[in-house]
Amino acid sequence: MNADLIIFNGCVRTMDPNAPVAEAVAMTDGKIIAVGTNDDVRSSTANATRQIDANGRSVLPGFIDSHVHLFQGSAELDFLPVGGLTDLDALRPLVDAYVADRPDEPLILGVGAFYGLFEGVESAPRIALDNLMKDRPFALLAADLHTVWANTKTLEMAGLLHGAYMPEGSTVVMGDDGLATGLLLETGAFGPALALSRTGGRDMLGYVTGADPDPAATSAEREADKALLLKGIAHVASHGITTLHNMDGNFYQLELLSELEAEGRLNLRIQIPFHLKNFDSLDRLEEAAEMHRRYTGDKVWSGRVKMFIDGVLESRTALKSRAYPDDPHNHGEAVFDAEHFNAACVRADALGLQISVHAVGDLAVTRVLDGYELAVKTNGTRDARHRVEHLEIITDADLERMKALNVVASMQPRHAVFGGFFDPPAPNTIFFEDECARAYAWARVRQSGIPLAFSTDWPVVPVDVMANIQSAVAPMALGSDWPDQSQTLQDTLTSYTATNAWMAFKEDHHGTLRPGLAADLVILDGDVEAQDLQGMAKLPIAMTICDGEISYDAGTL
Repeated sequence: MNADLIIFNGCVRTMDPNAPVAEAVAMTDGKIIAVGTNDDVRSSTANATRQIDANGRSVLPGFIDSHVHLFQGSAELDFLPVGGLTDLDALRPLVDAYVADRPDEPLILGVGAFYGLFEGVESAPRIALDNLMKDRPFALLAADLHTVWANTKTLEMAGLLHGAYMPEGSTVVMGDDGLATGLLLETGAFGPALALSRTGGRDMLGYVTGADPDPAATSAEREADKALLLKGIAHVASHGITTLHNMDGNFYQLELLSELEAEGRLNLRIQIPFHLKNFDSLDRLEEAAEMHRRYTGDKVWSGRVKMFIDGVLESRTALKSRAYPDDPHNHGEAVFDAEHFNAACVRADALGLQISVHAVGDLAVTRVLDGYELAVKTNGTRDARHRVEHLEIITDADLERMKALNVVASMQPRHAVFGGFFDPPAPNTIFFEDECARAYAWARVRQSGIPLAFSTDWPVVPVDVMANIQSAVAPMALGSDWPDQSQTLQDTLTSYTATNAWMAFKEDHHGTLRPGLAADLVILDGDVEAQDLQGMAKLPIAMTICDGEISYDAGTL
């Protein structure tokens, strides 16, 4: 068979243990047809074959980011970036410039906000934000997507200024004056505020409610949302990514992405889950089963249920077995009660669906494993590949249980306090000193024989694979309380390719470079093995190929 595209003279790392290295790859009709030496692969050339000389660059399977929020990440590309700032006064010129260019923006939304912005601020957050902008709705969305700070105008328009009924795990924080302070914790609290944005909150519906737009999106809104998704998809491709596992979902996203695929405009693969909320009845899992039946394509598929069991450490809503050192009566907040969550796990597992659950605190991880264990006892053992997302602190006993239950650990190196993106917390604030050894324990997870997947959680951190790889192979040294969790380069690359494909039951479709599998590749603009570990983030992407088509080209080949 003649190839329509050949890459030769490369340092090819296939992630296939039976043939781990090669020089060249040939592909046609979206499939790999040959992997081997330059001479072997060139035998499949014809006059029409396009040939790309990698000139010693690394050629890898396309990166798989197994934990993202595509719609929200795409939307954030057009909102006001405030990530990295730790002083509210530094926001003023950014806000003024942004507003000047967007006189009709319905909600001025700053994204990627660090919690440090409000440290030392004595007034309520809404008053502090009123001082920056009083007459128009203005809010800041935390980088972790679990907290919003809103000004008074936003609270008034969202119907939150005087408080509101909240589902379990969500809080509109109230002040002594009987008015909301502007601090909105978790999706139930900040969903009404984000609905004021130019997207009408449609980008966040799969995260906030798991439901579709109501009223239904107009034709113009659908086209605008598709254009937004395409912008995000192009951004993702520029980082060498060919497959995404979304962490929020509804039928609406599946419909938009399927339309793009039918139009020949979808140049990546994406799994969209059903998002079960704590206020949902178990009958809604029939919608998840319907998603699984209806969407089974090579590029758009479902088959997974996503849930949240807790919040995050920074807002002290992650569920911990010990109270927070700086908040001794607070163990965090459970999003689901145990009975409801366990029943959901049993039902979803019985339907043949994969489950992934956000669990940050160690008590949250315990409760997730309780649910998975009950599913096994009730339904019997199967190859489920259920996932725990984040597990930022875990007990020794639960490491053993994860291994025994064949549960996958889905972690994000750049989230860690030693990942180099977020500032490390002060001692004895979110962790006691003796808890540090159990926090962000990638090395211990891997050493325990638990499958370990890596991802970014974009837009919580940038969807920059190489920066995330650097966090894994060269984490910051924070002192003797923090064990070395560094990963080998090979293990890290595997956790971004083959493991992530396997985790989604796609190991025979993509994730490695071998004949018969999808032609999904990334070419780095250099040799990853020769790159200094501390400079891994500086290694650019030269080209991304998905389904045999070039989805990103930096113009360096």
